[in-house]
Amino acid sequence: MLRLDQVCERGVLRSGSGVLRSELFGGQDMITIKDMAEMLGISTTTVSNVIHGKTSEVSQKTVERVEKLLDKYEYVPNISARSLSQNSSKIIGVALKCRKDKYANLFSDPFFGELIGALEAEIRAQGYFMMIYTSNDISEIIRNVLTWNVDGLILVGMLHDDFIRIKSRYKNPTVLIDSYASREIMNYVNIGLEDEEGAYEITRYLLKMGHRRIAFLADNMEGVDYTRYLGHLRALADYGLEMKEENLLIFHPGTVERESSLRELYYRVKNYTAFMCCSDYYAVLLMNYFMDRGIRIPEDLSITGFDNNLMSRVVRPALTTVRQDVTKKGRLAVEYLLKMIQGTEFSEWDVKLPIEIVIRDSVREIRQEDAGDGAADSKDVVEKADVCGNCCNMDEKEA
Repeated sequence: MLRLDQVCERGVLRSGSGVLRSELFGGQDMITIKDMAEMLGISTTTVSNVIHGKTSEVSQKTVERVEKLLDKYEYVPNISARSLSQNSSKIIGVALKCRKDKYANLFSDPFFGELIGALEAEIRAQGYFMMIYTSNDISEIIRNVLTWNVDGLILVGMLHDDFIRIKSRYKNPTVLIDSYASREIMNYVNIGLEDEEGAYEITRYLLKMGHRRIAFLADNMEGVDYTRYLGHLRALADYGLEMKEENLLIFHPGTVERESSLRELYYRVKNYTAFMCCSDYYAVLLMNYFMDRGIRIPEDLSITGFDNNLMSRVVRPALTTVRQDVTKKGRLAVEYLLKMIQGTEFSEWDVKLPIEIVIRDSVREIRQEDAGDGAADSKDVVEKADVCGNCCNMDEKEA
């Protein structure tokens, strides 16, 4: 058996599956599990179990001895070698499709920042690593995903046709987040939200507060936003109201179009008493833009959001919104994917997390006789904009 003092004298160990960065060995060779087992007088299985956290059948004293040696020689497991032996890369892929006209940096959106943080934390906690790719081009996403040696894939923001294209090429377990794909496509689970119910409840709240002239603001009519629009329509129908086409407002968030889109919304604000926005991001953006131009929230105009992210809590007045648990959404996506990798089949394929209305300060109750007047005093405010002309351009205040 090789003693530690002998190893130190020799200064050389056989190469293997561990990396040794200690100056003791000149940065030339690597210490192996077998070397450490011989040095400690224990089996290679015991050393391997400690390295990989499987210590239920290993004494605390032995665990401490192994860990001390690992620290001393800065041992790092060779992931590639372990992947080959276990037929598993221990890598989870995450691919996000984003609109080019909407984001210069997808992760600047608080929703996606929180979601990616939750995914990474859970993937790491389960002993896996995360690879991530974002693009507005589904063909580019497919090309890159196919080059990854990943055990499973989490897809975010995919439409039905996007997922069909991916699944025609990628056959490993897949979990979707906030996607609306047909159940005809097998071997996937979607982790979503009661989007329609959330929009229904926030619209009912506005109606109960006396609002009848309500604008619905989104940046598209697909997937999540379209589903929320259906909930909005259902609430209006419950009150015997029809959704007029002019009350559906499509916001253009691109760098070039955003200012003109905000200005158009500003000129139309006199037609409404409330704006229902499909995200807190857009709700806060509108609040800042309108208030900078003299419109009072909620005295002149009520605004609601969707998500209950950090922006909704720090803006003033605090935003009335729909709460969703984004962190739980990410955690469940990882949990379901790992179970699929282990061969579990699910009868529940479309998991919808519950919503909750969060009432704060951005909505006022109005008398029914005032419901048709639109934003109070907005005519005077809009006339001021005519005088200002282009000097009222937005200063990139997004929160």
